[in-house]
Amino acid sequence: MNHILLVEDSKEIYQMVTQSVQQIAELQWAKSLEEATLKLSNQTFDLIILDVELPDGNGIEFCSIIQSRYPNVLVFILTSHDNLSEKVLGFSAGADDYITKPFSPLELRARLEARLRKNKQQAIQSDTFKWKELLICKSRQEVFILDDETNQKLDLTSLEFKLLMYFAIRPGEVIARDEILNDIWGEDIHVYQRSVDTHVSKLRKKLGSVSHILESVHGSGYKFNPTVTPLT
Repeated sequence: MNHILLVEDSKEIYQMVTQSVQQIAELQWAKSLEEATLKLSNQTFDLIILDVELPDGNGIEFCSIIQSRYPNVLVFILTSHDNLSEKVLGFSAGADDYITKPFSPLELRARLEARLRKNKQQAIQSDTFKWKELLICKSRQEVFILDDETNQKLDLTSLEFKLLMYFAIRPGEVIARDEILNDIWGEDIHVYQRSVDTHVSKLRKKLGSVSHILESVHGSGYKFNPTVTPLT
């Protein structure tokens, strides 16, 4: 499931966006830039729908901050202004799309689905994945723990690397054990759910000081949750 953050102070717009994203994403709502900053410091989002005029600041300026901190997060600018100069400013700040109010929930849904799908395909095709605490090079099958002093290379088996990559391309998503079994081992291979726990446990042990990046979700499965650097 994708995770979208709406930064908008209008309840009416929130209800329209909720209608647009039903069944394609989990929606969080922030009514101000301060609320948005707090949510971004505690959760990973795939896309942010950002109003330009907010009670505590300008959305386009905030877009620039988001892009500097979270370059992989998509940003849709939402505004009632339709002038070219503001659109240019929005795209110059790193926005991926520009939605003008009033908008059609169906059109917004289609544009969100298309952009999220394309972004996921690009992520899968990417060779290098980097977060605050981890670097993965897919073509060389190398994984490094990142810290201030040294980059520690991990010694992973082929299965452990495949499992880590499986989680890495779906950050923030809770993945059920059954789904992991079918996708990693295949439906025709007889493997017990406990085998998933065993292999994840071994992988987390090798991750050592950054094992928190792979969370166990009680009663559900696992979630790859890299540390988010707070906005300042």
